[in-house]
Amino acid sequence: MTFVVESGERVRLHQLENIVKQRVPVDLAAPVRARVRSSREVLEKFVDDERVIYGVNTSMGGFVDHLVPVSQARRLQENLINAVATNVGEYLDDTTVRAIMLSRIVSLARGNSAVTPANLDTLVAVLNSGIVPCVPQKGSLGTSGDLGPLAAIALVCAGQWRARLGGRTLPGAEALAEAGIEPMVLGYKDGLALINGTSGMVGLGAMVHGAAQRLVDTYQLISALSVEGLAGMTKPFDPRVHTVKPHKGQRLIARRLWEGLADSRLAVNELETEQTLAGEMGTSAKAASLAIEDAYSIRCTPQVLGPVVDCLARIGETLEDELNSSNDNPIVLPEEAEVFHNGHFHGQYVSMAMDHLSIALTTVTNLANRRVDRFLDKSNSNGLPAFLCDTDPGLRLGLMGGQFMTASLTAETRALTVPMSVQSLTSTADFQDIVSFGFVAARRAREVLTNTAYVVAFELLCACQAVDIRGADKLSSWTRPLYERTREIVPFLDHDETITDYVEALAADLLTGEGSGHGDHQRG
Repeated sequence: MTFVVESGERVRLHQLENIVKQRVPVDLAAPVRARVRSSREVLEKFVDDERVIYGVNTSMGGFVDHLVPVSQARRLQENLINAVATNVGEYLDDTTVRAIMLSRIVSLARGNSAVTPANLDTLVAVLNSGIVPCVPQKGSLGTSGDLGPLAAIALVCAGQWRARLGGRTLPGAEALAEAGIEPMVLGYKDGLALINGTSGMVGLGAMVHGAAQRLVDTYQLISALSVEGLAGMTKPFDPRVHTVKPHKGQRLIARRLWEGLADSRLAVNELETEQTLAGEMGTSAKAASLAIEDAYSIRCTPQVLGPVVDCLARIGETLEDELNSSNDNPIVLPEEAEVFHNGHFHGQYVSMAMDHLSIALTTVTNLANRRVDRFLDKSNSNGLPAFLCDTDPGLRLGLMGGQFMTASLTAETRALTVPMSVQSLTSTADFQDIVSFGFVAARRAREVLTNTAYVVAFELLCACQAVDIRGADKLSSWTRPLYERTREIVPFLDHDETITDYVEALAADLLTGEGSGHGDHQRG
């Protein structure tokens, strides 16, 4: 079934992700095509009127003060996309490149960029054909748009550079020929319209955000499983006490944990603990058999995960706003019959959002790391064996080695949260004098996401090991499906073996969100 970009309708992040993953064909609605034509016609009139417009009859970037006659428009636009296609490093994966291409299509389809309609059609055709331009990952300033990544795509559309098609890497011209697509002929502003925008960071950021959202959704369920595995108390999650603090995410997490653990026989009723301690009370101070409160990594779960949930919601709104924006320069508004030189290509919104995403995911990593320590430390696990090794301790090391990995990744991830959005460096003869590095921020957020998934996967492995030791028959009805799904991937470890493959498989499963338990205890 074809996805049609409609005039005036927002493309949602989940739609973008589904389209590029499932290879859904894309088309433009008739009103969209009409507005794109209208924008181009307005620009053509301005050319006839001999107005001076950036990227039309002027050069660009550091040569902004140079005039170029429109008779040399094609050469100028081709020179532009060749000159700025300077990214380096490994190529982006196919799905991410498709996300970037679709993001650019959605932006240009708003009809404010004055791109030649035939060239927009070619971009759509390239996306639908399965051609994937080779896009090196490193080198975008994220201001004046994602010039390098988008130029790699534009070059292929113009029959240059190289692309992947059918599992092969071949010259762009050959890929177009095999797909039966004529290369773009770039007129004035066309090259600029294709590359002068935030679609690189938006496409990449949308894919990272989608996976992060699935991970965090599942992590709420993992948190409940860890409460059970550590014999934690549930009363701190009682929604009544959270009415006195109005944060939406905090209230949501608390309610899910409270409702989800209601029928658990592993989580502890605080009243029972209180009664036990009351029976131990004497006439002098002494150590009790139990503590009246759990450590913060259990008790403060709503207060720690709540901000993460709220942050992800705001990041999603920012990305979706940017996706559905005209984000190039200049803008040609057909209803105003005017051209506007502007800075819509600047990626600061997305850059800051991606930095916040890294911080949010690192918060999850910190929380998971602390719970892993509680699972493995006999003195802090409420009765679990050291390193979750219930047979032959000492001869066996249990899950000790897994903590090496999680501690290393946690430290590395923290270092990756130094924000990119404040790292501006001037370039282009001081013309691009404040830049966003939004694409870099999105790329780093993807790396943070990968690390977080590994640490969370090991927490889940520990939680299931602990639950088996305590008695999995006592699990809540909410956490049991996640436990059973995990056990399909990782068995109870009654012997020492390499767990790398288990952690890798669990992390991949977490990023797909298959075990998130959506629907149950997720009201509101």
